[in-house]
Amino acid sequence: MKKTQCLFFVAFISLITSCGYNNPKNESPNNELKTLFNTYWEQRLKLYPLEATAIGDNRYNNLLPINISEAYRDTLRAFYQKQLDQIQQLNAHLNEEDQISKELFEYELKTNLESLKYPSHLIPINQFWGFTLEFPQLGSGDGNQPFKTVKDYDDFLARIKQFPIWADTAIANMRKGISLGYVLPTSLAVKVVPQLKNVLTIDASKNIFYQCVKKMPSTFSAEDKKRIENAYQYEIGKCIIPSYYKLKQFFEKEYIPACRSTSGIASLPNGKEYYQFLINQYTTTNLSPDSIYNLGLKEVARIKSEMEKVKVEVGFKGTLQEFFNFINTDKQFYPFTTAQQVLDSFWAIKKIEDPKLKTIFESEPTTKFEIRQTEAYRAASASAEYNAGSEDGTRPGIFYTPILDPTKFNIVGMETLFLHEAIPGHHYQISLQQENKNLPQFRKFLGYSAYAEGWALYTETLGKDLGLFSNPYQYLGHLSDAMHRAIRLVVDVAIHTKGMSREEAIQYMMDNERITEAEATAEIERYMAIPGQALSYKIGQITISAMRARYEKELGSKFNLAAFHTQLLNGGNMPLEVLEKKLVLWKKTF
Repeated sequence: MKKTQCLFFVAFISLITSCGYNNPKNESPNNELKTLFNTYWEQRLKLYPLEATAIGDNRYNNLLPINISEAYRDTLRAFYQKQLDQIQQLNAHLNEEDQISKELFEYELKTNLESLKYPSHLIPINQFWGFTLEFPQLGSGDGNQPFKTVKDYDDFLARIKQFPIWADTAIANMRKGISLGYVLPTSLAVKVVPQLKNVLTIDASKNIFYQCVKKMPSTFSAEDKKRIENAYQYEIGKCIIPSYYKLKQFFEKEYIPACRSTSGIASLPNGKEYYQFLINQYTTTNLSPDSIYNLGLKEVARIKSEMEKVKVEVGFKGTLQEFFNFINTDKQFYPFTTAQQVLDSFWAIKKIEDPKLKTIFESEPTTKFEIRQTEAYRAASASAEYNAGSEDGTRPGIFYTPILDPTKFNIVGMETLFLHEAIPGHHYQISLQQENKNLPQFRKFLGYSAYAEGWALYTETLGKDLGLFSNPYQYLGHLSDAMHRAIRLVVDVAIHTKGMSREEAIQYMMDNERITEAEATAEIERYMAIPGQALSYKIGQITISAMRARYEKELGSKFNLAAFHTQLLNGGNMPLEVLEKKLVLWKKTF
């Protein structure tokens, strides 16, 4: 899942029924508040047209704002402050659901304003995510950008024409970053160069940005087809190739020599303050780095003990590291010869789940679901992921899995991966949120990482409830993923506050989980590139699991798992503290 903005705050939560928010006085929604929300949402979509495209709103598919420019950031600052002033001046009696929406609205505005205090735009590109990676996916025709009509093709051409301005702004920003000592670690910057180089296919017809043209609908007229083909070849040669080449040259000759040898964010100006902000943002808590680090150490020890039990159960004689190596190398765990066999195995997992889902969920999404192999051009640097469907249901939710070589695709952990990224993880959480007609539009697309990733990691623990984990090796896969997220608590904090080097973090990961050096390197470099984000998974899961344990104990025979899951999902994505208060008040309805 991508892009979250959130901080810890205390929100008002009112009485809630097991089927949703209750409105005992049957009060009508406040029209002034409704108008404010609608105005905000409409204006925000135009400011964030790529997000509009992602959710299926195609009105701004031709726009590509230079979102890393100072002028754009000033526009955002003024926009958020104006909205905050308006909501704070609102003095009206609100029903319970409107009050919740108001609190969330204020929180979102304050968070966005605070994020603008930090110069993240001075590092606009890294090896893990960024527009230079996202833009080719749009142009491939396999991403969120639609290519169904002639206008769709013309819209994306307009975006391509704006890319040279974005690239020049990125270079100017990074030059400023160099002057301020606000730069990437060298070990990350060098990974960007081959990514940029991959787009430099001089033959426009073979360029990733031309792939959408090859998928042109047959219903287009011969005249439109020829015009579009010529226009894309021209703009790829004029805008895409020169811009990516310029970025590549800048990285090689100017930026990499100026990058830092340190791994953590603490070495940047105001780095410690920024890291605490990122902790707040991604975990929706005020936890300190040290408290997270110590929690991580405890979780690593606990999960390692559980892994030892599995080793004994299957009768393996040897150390845990030797057990990991056995699973990573033994042929029985590599049964596939084709990519389709891998995809079919994921569909088989869904088939096992299907009859059980209705026993632990009261609602299921109407959004369609698909499983796809990650496209070849990005598979080498991609991990399995879920891409949300559109609100109107025209685009399905898609579980992508990279399959570089099916003979090297390890079957251990497939069930856990599907639970998290697909069903009931991200597909249920995101689809049900978008489908909820009782939520204002801005709430349908809120994204707090601790909630979203915490939920997805929590659903990994539902494997046995859904008929999975009957094979001890698949259960070990579940423990392996849990260990992976626990290790993140240790290494993310250690890298960014305790001086742990990239190499030390890689070794710590390899010492404690079933992972290759190449995989560990990619993971650690991810944490270096986006500090704090990796903390959200385990913090969210621990909180949600603790909530379930608490209410199972307090409600006893009254506890119903399906009703509990409804309460976790029916208000949409929200900070963990709000979720906790929501459940406290849900209990009062019994």
